[in-house]
Amino acid sequence: MIEAVMNYNFMQNAVMSAFFASIICGIIGTIVIEKNLVMMSGGIAHTSFGGIGLGYYLEFEPLLGGLVFAVFSAISIVKIKNKTTTKSDTLIGLFWSVGMALGILFISFTPGYPPTMSTYLFGDILTTSQLDVIFAGLLAFFIVFMIGSYYNYWKAYLFDDEFLAVLGINTGFIEYFLFILIAFAIVVLIKLVGIILVIALLTAPAAIARIFTYSLKKMMITAVILSMFFAGMGLYLSYNFDVPSGATIILLAGGSYILIAIFKNIIRNNFMG
Repeated sequence: MIEAVMNYNFMQNAVMSAFFASIICGIIGTIVIEKNLVMMSGGIAHTSFGGIGLGYYLEFEPLLGGLVFAVFSAISIVKIKNKTTTKSDTLIGLFWSVGMALGILFISFTPGYPPTMSTYLFGDILTTSQLDVIFAGLLAFFIVFMIGSYYNYWKAYLFDDEFLAVLGINTGFIEYFLFILIAFAIVVLIKLVGIILVIALLTAPAAIARIFTYSLKKMMITAVILSMFFAGMGLYLSYNFDVPSGATIILLAGGSYILIAIFKNIIRNNFMG
């Protein structure tokens, strides 16, 4: 494995992208879990498929189109939710289905043979490029800087945003900023595990971390470490056994959460019994 990393550029890109994506996933995933934004994140992820299809149709980088659609849907959902009486789950369902439908439509309009979409739907960490690594690295650095520099504000927003508003902090701006970060994070993770599986990678490590601690900072650090472990093991198994990387990473993460949750429940029942 180490020799392969040293000798092949695609393996180096895969390892580096997994490292940076794990930082992004651990921090943003913890916020998603604590703020109950799992379904919202799923809506953003699936809406991005419309932009990916548009990228193929107009012959520009599909992930750039996915990013535009993801950011647009994130801002739109928050704006519509705050200005109307429409429930969030209704908006999420609409954006979710419309985004996927647009992606299918644009791909059907693309001249020639239809492109294979498995990389975007299910992910393939071994196809990450150097540009993907740079983008993931910049986003990881930016997220660490923004969350670390304004940690107390983020903590207050997650657990008591009304108190933060009383202090004169613009919570509306924080909300928009958070959803834009989620949109960027999702686009980075698409290359690893795909649109369909991205929510599991965002939530599973943070959910496992939450079993062991309620400290926000410890949750983020634990989630980052767990994300690195799942991504690294998934990459190892994918490379050595020629199995889909995205599905392998998610099965490791999801399976670990289920086993740990069951084990904790057994211990708690025995202790209380």
